[in-house]
Amino acid sequence: MLVLSNEDAERLLSMGECMDALATAYRDAAEGTALNGRRSDMLTRTAREDAVYCLKLVGGVVPSLKVGSLRLNSDILTFPETDGRRRKVKVPAAPGNRWVGLVLLFSTETGEPLAIFPDGVVQRFRVGGASGLAVRHMAREDARIAAIIGTGWQAGAQAMAVAAARPIEEIRCFSPNPESRARFAQEMTALLGIRVVPAQTAEAAVAGADIVLCATNSLQPVLRREWLEPGMHVGSIRDRELPPEVLKAVDRVIIHDPDNMGSDHLVIARGVEYREGTKEIVGDPELLALTRSPSLAELVAGKVPGRASPDEITCFLNYHGVGYQFAATGAVLYAKALAAGAGHALPGEWFTETVHP
Repeated sequence: MLVLSNEDAERLLSMGECMDALATAYRDAAEGTALNGRRSDMLTRTAREDAVYCLKLVGGVVPSLKVGSLRLNSDILTFPETDGRRRKVKVPAAPGNRWVGLVLLFSTETGEPLAIFPDGVVQRFRVGGASGLAVRHMAREDARIAAIIGTGWQAGAQAMAVAAARPIEEIRCFSPNPESRARFAQEMTALLGIRVVPAQTAEAAVAGADIVLCATNSLQPVLRREWLEPGMHVGSIRDRELPPEVLKAVDRVIIHDPDNMGSDHLVIARGVEYREGTKEIVGDPELLALTRSPSLAELVAGKVPGRASPDEITCFLNYHGVGYQFAATGAVLYAKALAAGAGHALPGEWFTETVHP
């Protein structure tokens, strides 16, 4: 079994390869051969008054790639407020100021564990890859200008994905923090070889853009209805980034997965106040119909169209991951690691047994 690091994943993975593997998984899911396990977020109190503990689990299987996966997170969550805006922040509370997220990859041919690796870089690629597939199928073919609201870890993946999906000529980025948007623009320009420019406001970033991707940790809206323009494609990775008036104004919505639109994955201990709570899209009767929108799997499989005209405003709600994303990206990482001789090999018998229940 291979033990791989985030550094291995960052060195070996490419967004294009991950998008292709994810496309396979989504097509298989549309046919019912790839499966997503039910997600579970278990929330309890901690010794800290400002934090909760969350143990998150999700699994998935992609038989055509010969892998299954289990992704787990052990998180300390806080909900700080800055300038009247509340965010969800995972605290690096493990020794050495580190976070805890792991992916286990298994063979569907033998059942044996193939690899274990942190979820950080793979998580970034699977979120970006899903958004990239939506851009590939929903954005106008002549889309050349993209706007990204957010300049953090996930925003970088959105930039990589939109560049892999369309021949983008310019990306505009916005963050309330001037230093963050300047850093992001410099780093992404060097990485992508595309002009990435910081915008002074979110509205300035969005104006005239063909594609608008929101990738923040904000629990308040970051895009406004009056900024929408005919022909735009809009994406969001977090509930509440898009206000109800935006969701009601777009012409076509694709959701990530219908089973992930609700909050039934939350298992909350008595006495715990969870600030994120129920999804706004479920709580608004006018938006509830969106939970029955076509899924990304149906879109990628060609079962539903992504756009009917150049003037349509399309929208992809990339809410919550699905387990087979980690199987698909993990399969790419494992194959690349074997070819490169990367990682540390551990005896398989350490993780298998000679008895069974």
